[in-house]
Amino acid sequence: MFNPMRLTIARERRAMSKKGFADEVNLATNTILRYESGELVPPPETIERFASALQFPVSFFFGSDLDRPRRDNASFRGLASKSAKVMDAALASGTMAYLFDDWVWDVQKYGRIEPDLPDLGGIAPEVAAQILREQWRLGDKPIENMVHLLEAKGIRVFSLAENTKDVDAFSVWRDDTPYIFLNRFKSAERSRFDAAHELAHLCLDKHGGAAAILRNSPVEAIANAFAGAFLMPEADVRSVITSTIYSVDDLVIYKRRWRVSAAAVVYRAHELGLIKDSRSNSLYVELSRRGWLKKEPQGIAREQSSIWQQIMDDLRERGITKADISRETGVPIPEIEALLFGLANMLTIEGEGARTPPRNVSLRLVS
Repeated sequence: MFNPMRLTIARERRAMSKKGFADEVNLATNTILRYESGELVPPPETIERFASALQFPVSFFFGSDLDRPRRDNASFRGLASKSAKVMDAALASGTMAYLFDDWVWDVQKYGRIEPDLPDLGGIAPEVAAQILREQWRLGDKPIENMVHLLEAKGIRVFSLAENTKDVDAFSVWRDDTPYIFLNRFKSAERSRFDAAHELAHLCLDKHGGAAAILRNSPVEAIANAFAGAFLMPEADVRSVITSTIYSVDDLVIYKRRWRVSAAAVVYRAHELGLIKDSRSNSLYVELSRRGWLKKEPQGIAREQSSIWQQIMDDLRERGITKADISRETGVPIPEIEALLFGLANMLTIEGEGARTPPRNVSLRLVS
């Protein structure tokens, strides 16, 4: 049967208001309201118009209710600056990720990776970052690849789709499974910081604990403090930056060590008292003058997913196509491509050979 909830999700995914959607399909806004509330059931020809306007397969609008992230349990960077339409579009992309995720683990029977993520709510961010590093046996060494590390610890990592590019990143707990969504339109260095920032939300704020750490400190500031400490441990920073930073050219060496932005190095060094206010301010001014606040000098390679790479390789060998996935999940092909760091592009649209049956595959973890 037609499911009105699915119509709402598809409309929100396209960042359309009810009125805007009504105008697009040449219907009254009140009619759309009645369709989405379930008061009316649209005829088949109208559902086909919905599918065409929203670029979703007709099959998507039929079936059971979908699990969807909610605004009250998702953590966005800079939440106050996001419009409801932008947030709803991003959260709807989370629903697409859930559909794909369930298909991968429950239908295709790939081996699940159980989350290894402690609840650190109520603990100061610097301390929490050190505790997590100790639990994950990272010591004080720089982290080579944040996405690989998160995946190895059972965190589902997806990329954000193009029409939610105004969202830096967001994270959410789905029952006992943590998810992080990363914007791929930012620099690779800033994306790593976003990953650590969202990791903070998952650890510190699962039950609203971050808000209680410091009464006058906003949750976003706490997450930023955790991210800086997690990516640039104090002991390592002090052992490497043994004298003041005189020039922004010195920052290039440091930023490549910790694989963060030049601005993040300045902030962390100032936070640890390694440079004074005047030096910090002058470095920021010079970074801005050179354009390094927008474009990183000697930028690093963008991190890719290890898990989705392995799964896409296996699906390709088995003759499974993007069209197969779309038909079985209801997720449009462009959404599949966007969510998987572009790795789904290795799959063909349509296959020519027979598909092999699902199998239980153990994934090789890369940390």
